[in-house]
Amino acid sequence: MQYVWMVIIGFVVGLVARALLPGDQKLGLIMTAVLGIVGSVVAGFIGQAVGWYQPGQPAGFIASIVGAIVVLFVYSKVTASSSSGGASS
Repeated sequence: MQYVWMVIIGFVVGLVARALLPGDQKLGLIMTAVLGIVGSVVAGFIGQAVGWYQPGQPAGFIASIVGAIVVLFVYSKVTASSSSGGASS
């Protein structure tokens, strides 16, 4: 049941991150959920490294959204540079 909640919360976090970050992100439902889950993991890892969270403690909702925004920003930069970096003639 924990994994079901993780996917649901990840999806909500991903939706909020996509709504807050300007631009057009062409992500489906699964990628939105993955974005939120990865953002939460990134926020938890950084929070533990800085000392905001104890080991094993999950990141908060706001930190998860910030982490998802960072992941979405990096993802959009990587996909934009790979799609525009085609062969030149």
